[in-house]
Amino acid sequence: MELWRSLGLPGLIDVHVHFYPQRMLDKVWAYFDKVFWPITYRGSDAERLAQLEGFGVRAFPALSYAHQPGMAIDLNAWALGFAAAHPACLPSATFYPEPGVLGYVRGCLADGVRIFKVHVQVGDFDPRDELLDPVWGLLAEAGTPIIAHAGSGPLPGSHTGPGPLGEVLARHPRLRAIVAHMGTPEYADFLALAERYPNVGLDTTMAFTDFVEGFAPYPRELLPRVTELGLAGKVYFGSDFPNIPYEYAHQLEALARLDLGDEWLRAVLWGNASALFDQPGV
Repeated sequence: MELWRSLGLPGLIDVHVHFYPQRMLDKVWAYFDKVFWPITYRGSDAERLAQLEGFGVRAFPALSYAHQPGMAIDLNAWALGFAAAHPACLPSATFYPEPGVLGYVRGCLADGVRIFKVHVQVGDFDPRDELLDPVWGLLAEAGTPIIAHAGSGPLPGSHTGPGPLGEVLARHPRLRAIVAHMGTPEYADFLALAERYPNVGLDTTMAFTDFVEGFAPYPRELLPRVTELGLAGKVYFGSDFPNIPYEYAHQLEALARLDLGDEWLRAVLWGNASALFDQPGV
């Protein structure tokens, strides 16, 4: 039986799923093939949507991210169209430090975007860039979450690690930020940020899996704090589908074998994201 069924849940909410325009998809997968790991789920959009439904995923965003000026507007238009065509998909968007960024982020909010994604390592930008300061302020005021790949794994970048994002949070303490990958590998530092700021959380993406445990094991002494944070509504299930080198079910198995309790699993797999996105309750 699927884990979510055994827990009495209506399914899963996966906050870290990727769909891209075809040209970007081809480039992302080519980069993964060259630098990172083999991708397990390489089917068409339709095939991957069917796979998510089969896994029990009831809601997910189609995350993309800009890595240079001039990309974000087109990516956001594509993502909004994709979400409109697929009811389970939460409208998402991205941004980059460039002239006009505040205007198009404001437009995204008006168009119903529910979550943003930025990738500090791939984008190679400083989240403290003065062009982004009003954007962080706008998102903090709106309460719209952002998933930030800010950790230094799998490769460090010029502005990765807890320092830059921590300074952004110090300026905008109400910002609703979700740190991707549990902050791999700076686990303790990002956990501390989530404990310090009321609207900061973590997503489980790839963390605790055999693959990541092989090069960046999660310190077991931190698990009591992870338990507390999850029960407080601040840990969210994420997978990185389709860009993973193992079966989707392994992420669920990795969380279950932490043995943090059924209440924690129910919160992480459904309840916390359900509250964040106003999805129907259990």
